[in-house]
Parts: sequence; structure tokens; C-alpha cells
Amino acid sequence: MPSLPIDIDSFQLFLVCLARMAAMMGTLPVFGSGTAPARVRLGLTILLTLLIFPVVKPLIPSPDLSIVSLAVLMASEGLLGLMVGFTAQLVFTAVELGGSIIGYKMGFAAANVFDPQNQRQIELISQYQNIIAILIFLVLDVHHLFIRAIVRSYELLPPGGIDVGGEAVPFLMSLAGHMFSLGIQFSAPVLAVLILSGLVLGILARVFPQLNVFMLSFPLNIGVGFLVMGLTLSMVFLLLEREFGALPERILHLIEVL
Repeated sequence: MPSLPIDIDSFQLFLVCLARMAAMMGTLPVFGSGTAPARVRLGLTILLTLLIFPVVKPLIPSPDLSIVSLAVLMASEGLLGLMVGFTAQLVFTAVELGGSIIGYKMGFAAANVFDPQNQRQIELISQYQNIIAILIFLVLDVHHLFIRAIVRSYELLPPGGIDVGGEAVPFLMSLAGHMFSLGIQFSAPVLAVLILSGLVLGILARVFPQLNVFMLSFPLNIGVGFLVMGLTLSMVFLLLEREFGALPERILHLIEVL
């Protein structure tokens, strides 16, 4: 039985495209987490690569047939995909940071739950905020923006043209700094109200020494914290909508400076 001919050049181009897509999907929130089975993630990555490969194939330069040069090229493409996914993970890290601040102030510092997305223990409020961020991420179809951005990336930066010695690292450092300020923005309303609540309880402790302020602060902080979190849920949605909407622009700017 005659064997089917295999186009080695096209297969190498497909592997180069697969390396960038696999690295991006491996770090993409929700889809790259441990909640999705490995077979599902692998199948989704190959399926997306098959879909975009005919579009980006003319933009990929033909690689050398050398195995070493192909491996180096795929490694650079994987690094680019990791950087793209890292920009999205920073938003969820900021949400987790804000939830940790809120949980610590509400008295939930020791109440940890297992986070299947990051495969580790996190604070209870952080998990709650993280689930909200995931739902908003899916509702706004941000994962579709990533697919458009990855196709656009082949026009801006063909494989083999990555250079991490430019402005890419300072840009990622600025995004990491923005993560801390964003985490404070998420926790600022609840934190301000809880600080005010602690001030009021301190005044009551001075006016009524017989009042057990320590025992009263636990249910009061929890109740006030959940109340303010519910009232500011629309603000959280607007913040996440702004940050998720800015992700494609940040990704394309990252690719331009590489």
C-alpha cells in the first residue's frame, strides 16, 4: 500500500504555529487552568491551530530543515505565547490580591479554600472574587479577543523575530506594577468602610468600657464587608470590563516592542 506524501515544510510551519498557540493556551485564564482536563486543553489547542494555520501560513517564513534551528524557533515562539498569557494572568492576580486584602480585613485570613485554577490554597474572598472575574471574562468574550490578537501577532512579529532585549521587559514590569494598584482599587471601597467601622468600634470601646468590642467586631466586619461588596459589584464589573478591554491593545503593544 503506497504511503501518503507528507509536506515536511508545511508540517514544520504547523509546529511553529502550534508552539505559539500552545504556550498561549497554557497560560490563558480559565482554559489554561487545572480545571480543564489535559486532553481537552490539548485538543482545543490543536483545533485552534488547525483553524488559524491556513490564515497565518503565508506570514510564517519557511524554517530551516535543521532540527536544532526548528527547536530554537519553537522555543522562541513558546516564550512569546507565555508573555501573551502572562498579560492576562496579571488581571486575575490583581483580583486575587484585592480579595486577599478584603479577606484579611474581614477576619477570613485563616479561611482558605483550594483554587482549581491555580492549583493552590487561596483566601475565601479571593476565590469569590476570582469566580466573578472568570464569569465576566467569559461573558465579555475576552477569549475571542485573544484569538484575534494571536492572528494579528503574526503580521506584527513573524516567527524568528522576537527580541527580549528591547522594551518588552520594562513593559511587563510596568504591567506588574499596575497589578498592585489595580488590586488596591478592587479592595478600596470595602477597606475604607472596614477601617471606618474599626474607628467607630474604637470610640465605642472608650465610651463603653464594658462593651466587648473584640467579639462584636467579627460579625460586624463580616456583615459590613459582604454588604459593601454587594453594593460595589457594579464597580468591579466596570473595572474588569476596562481591564479586559485593554488587554488586546497591551498584547499588540507587547508584540510591537519585542
